[in-house]
Amino acid sequence: MVGKTDESRRNQSAKRPLDAFDRKILSALTRDARQTNAEIGESVGLSPPAVFERIKRLRGSGVISSTAARLNGATVGKPMLTFVHVDADGWGKSQRMMKLRDFPEVEEIHSVAGDTCVVLKVRTADPQALEHFLSQLYVLPGVRGTKSYVVLSTYLERPVQAEVTEDWPAIPMPPE
Repeated sequence: MVGKTDESRRNQSAKRPLDAFDRKILSALTRDARQTNAEIGESVGLSPPAVFERIKRLRGSGVISSTAARLNGATVGKPMLTFVHVDADGWGKSQRMMKLRDFPEVEEIHSVAGDTCVVLKVRTADPQALEHFLSQLYVLPGVRGTKSYVVLSTYLERPVQAEVTEDWPAIPMPPE
């Protein structure tokens, strides 16, 4: 019997939990996705073909959803980072709120629990550009208000990490 087995392999690999090698490979890729399979293999203790097969499986199962360049906001003319809380009628995800995807200033949209409906991560050139963006929000039907939190300094900004805290040694807390 000859048939396509790609789907059955994909379903099996999707159910397989991540092991320590998978997590190390994912960690290496989040640090620098341009590394060769040989470089990753050397750092995680696997052969390049084994790394290739694992990355292929991680992509096929959706663990790795894409590979993208991370841009520096200041160098592309958008140094101002702001988190905007949007209060709107109804629940967060609606057709009108999803129109926010069309704004290049919007990097992330999160439906949240709490005292607001949606949190946006927005990057603009300056306060005037932020003001213009906010004025566009109020054109959307149902938007009642916003609260903006302008970022002064960023100490950590990174993609999703595959490491597990339990695998790490405890971080000693400084004395109070």
